[in-house]
Amino acid sequence: MKYVVAIIKPSRLEDVRQALQALDIHGITVTEVKGYGRQKGHSEIYRGTEYAVHFLPKLKLEIAIDDAQADAVAAAVREGAETGRIGDGKIFVLDLLEVIRIRTGETGSEAL
Repeated sequence: MKYVVAIIKPSRLEDVRQALQALDIHGITVTEVKGYGRQKGHSEIYRGTEYAVHFLPKLKLEIAIDDAQADAVAAAVREGAETGRIGDGKIFVLDLLEVIRIRTGETGSEAL
C-alpha cells in the first residue's frame, strides 16, 4: 500500500478532486496548511500599512491507496494541480505499512 501526500494551491482542489474521481479514488483527507518555499510569500496592504506574508495558504491532501494505483494517482494529482507557475506544490509517495478500519476491524487493502 502507498500513502500519497500532496501540497497544492487551494484554487486547484476541485480539479484534483475531479481527476481522482475519474480514477475511482474517493477517500481523500484535506487539511488547510501554510507553507514557505521558493514562492517566498508576498506583500499585502492592510489599513494603509504594507506587510509581508511569508507563509502562504496551501492544502495538504492525504490519500491511502493500493500499490498498483500509486503512479496513476500521482499523475492525476499533478495534472489537476499544475498551473505552470512557481508554488504549484509537491507530491510525496510513501510506503504504508498497515491500515485498520476502526468500524469493522478490516486490515490491509480491504480497509481502504
